[in-house]
Amino acid sequence: MTEQLQRWQQRLTRFTCAIGRTSAWLALALVLVMVAVVMLRYAFGIGNIALQESLMYLHGSLFMLGIAYTLAEDEHVRVDVFYARFRPRTRAWVNLLGTLFLLLPVCGAIFGLSLHYVTSSWHTLEGSANGGLPFLYLLKSLLLVLPVLLLVQAIAELLRHGLAVAGHPLPAPQEHPGEGL
Repeated sequence: MTEQLQRWQQRLTRFTCAIGRTSAWLALALVLVMVAVVMLRYAFGIGNIALQESLMYLHGSLFMLGIAYTLAEDEHVRVDVFYARFRPRTRAWVNLLGTLFLLLPVCGAIFGLSLHYVTSSWHTLEGSANGGLPFLYLLKSLLLVLPVLLLVQAIAELLRHGLAVAGHPLPAPQEHPGEGL
């Protein structure tokens, strides 16, 4: 049973990490588009609303698709005045309880509060009001994707830390080629 739970935890985390690594390419696109906007504006005096709005779309997409990956990699912001001194099992308890009583309710709240907002946007196929990009409803849809991805990773975290609380060792962190260069 323990091995099956560990396999599920690994599968869920691999799914989240695959989406996170893929969405990381949005950062490159964001930089390239930003350079293009600046060059067009200041070198050629050309302004393009759609191109400028695409920066917002890229930034929002990068954040909303990458947030679960950040949790999977344990790189999220944490105020760890005491946490750093805790034993691994105590940390597992903190993470388990934090996921149950903080992360899961926040995921539910984000999804519930965003649902009407997103469906209204889809109903009207909302676009930019000032001649920019015509598919704002797609960007707003990520408000529903974000809590779903976080929920998937939250389940993986519950399995991971639940197993640690039960006395099983935490899996070793994944290798990151090229890190520290």
